[in-house]
Amino acid sequence: MTDFPDCVEKARNGDTEAFAKLYSTIYKELYYVALCNLKNSHDAADVVSDTVLDAFMSISKLKNADAFKGWMMKILTTKIKRKQAEYIQNRNNTISTPENNEQTDRDNRFGEIEILEQLDSLNENEKLCFSLNAVCGYTSEDISKMIGMKSSTVRSHLLRGKEKLKKLLVSD
Repeated sequence: MTDFPDCVEKARNGDTEAFAKLYSTIYKELYYVALCNLKNSHDAADVVSDTVLDAFMSISKLKNADAFKGWMMKILTTKIKRKQAEYIQNRNNTISTPENNEQTDRDNRFGEIEILEQLDSLNENEKLCFSLNAVCGYTSEDISKMIGMKSSTVRSHLLRGKEKLKKLLVSD
């Protein structure tokens, strides 16, 4: 998009069409990162929707037009972490029943895609770092700034995650 800085400026001033143009440049990446980390299409869509709403409401605070994508990813990763915390809370509060397992099976219809299946073997931090790196192409330094983790720790998560995935994919 050649008029990117202009779109950011218009969006800062409340232009919904300009914000929609900006969103159209990253919506797939937002969704794929959310899906890789949440493994539930409905929750991924909800998290992206919440991210977009929060971003639209606070875009006037964005100082640097070039930071738009990273800023959106930072909002998204915060929402993903909150949703994962909800999962843990619900898992701790819910006794496994056939009805609950049936719902999980329906929600995990994307689990048949091999790479998404293999992502289940990664811990939350490895999965988040890997998806931001592999899907969006962010460096460890970029990811570090987004999720508030040391870049060396991000690199460790990336390395361990890639090693796990490589072993799983090669062994299948």
